Amino acid sequence: MEADIIRHKPAKRLGGIFSRRILLDICLISAAIAFFFIFPNNLGFMTRVLVMIIMVLSLDLVLGYAGVATLGHAALFGSGAYAAGIFAVYISANPLLGLVVGALAGAIIAFFSGLILMRATGLTLLMLSIAVAQVLFELVNSERDLTGGSDGLLGIDMDPVLGLYAFDFYGKTGYWYALAVLVVVFILLRVFVASPFGLVARGIHASPERMRAIGTPVYWRLITIYTLAGGIAGIGGAVSAQVTELVSLESLGFNLSAEAMIMLILGGIGRLYGAIFGTVIFMTVHHFAASVDPFNWLFVIGILVLLVVYVVPEGVLGLPEKLRKHLGMAK
Repeated sequence: MEADIIRHKPAKRLGGIFSRRILLDICLISAAIAFFFIFPNNLGFMTRVLVMIIMVLSLDLVLGYAGVATLGHAALFGSGAYAAGIFAVYISANPLLGLVVGALAGAIIAFFSGLILMRATGLTLLMLSIAVAQVLFELVNSERDLTGGSDGLLGIDMDPVLGLYAFDFYGKTGYWYALAVLVVVFILLRVFVASPFGLVARGIHASPERMRAIGTPVYWRLITIYTLAGGIAGIGGAVSAQVTELVSLESLGFNLSAEAMIMLILGGIGRLYGAIFGTVIFMTVHHFAASVDPFNWLFVIGILVLLVVYVVPEGVLGLPEKLRKHLGMAK
C-alpha cells in the first residue's frame, strides 16, 4: 500500500534531471580534486568541510526527507567519533574497521534514543533531542579514564588506509580518505531517497496522518530513518577522529548541532546537494570572517542566514528557480 504514494514522472523529464545530476556530480568531484592542488596548505580546513558535509547529509535525511526536527544531532556524530577513537586506541587502528565501529555506535544511539524521540513532535522533540546530547556529553566527560574527559581522547595513531596510505602531517591522505567516504555516503543516500522507502519518508514528512491511514507504520519507519541517519553521522564522526587523531567534547556539543542546522538551511532542506553547498558556504564564510575578526564573526553568519531565510527560504539551491520566476514576471 505504501507504493501508492509513488508517482512516475515522464521519461523525458527524468532523463533531463538525471543528466543534470550527473553533470553536477562531475563538476563537484572535479572541484574537490582541483582544490587539493590549488590549496595544498589548507587541506586540514578542506577535510573538515568534507567531514561536516557527511554530518549535514545525515541531518538532511532526518529533517529534510522525514521532517523530524532535531537539535541534538551532535550526539550521533560524537558517538561515532568517540567509538572510533576508543576502538583505535585500545583494539585496532584499522581505519575501515573504525568506520564500521563509528557507524554502529551512531546507529545504536540513534535507535535507542529514537524510541523516545520519535514519539514526540515540535518543541518537545527539539528539547528531548538536546537532552539526549547533553546526557551523552556529561557521560563522556565523567569517564575520564576512557574518554579523556575535558582534555579529549588522545593517543590515536591510525594505521595506513588499506595498509598502503599512511596519514601524514600535511593531511594529504586524510583529505582523499574523507573525500572517498563522502562520495560513498552520498551515493548510498541518493539510492535511498530515490527508493520506495525514501518516497515513504517524504510521504511521512508531507502528512503522517495520511500515511497512517494507508497502513504505514509511521513510528517504526521514522525510527528506521533516524537509525540510518545515526549511522551516517557516526561515520562522519569516525572520519573526524581518524584524520585529526583527536576527539574532544566539542563533537558532542550543542554548537555543532546548531551549526549543522544552519548549514542545511543555507543550502536547502530536503536536497542532498543543499547539504553540500550549505556546508561549503557556512564554513568558508566562517573561516574568513573568523580570521578577520575572531570575536564578531557570528555577526556575518547571522546576516547571511537572515538574507537566505527572507530572500530564498528554499536555500541557495532555490535561487535559480526564484530568478527564473522573477525574470518570467518581468517579461
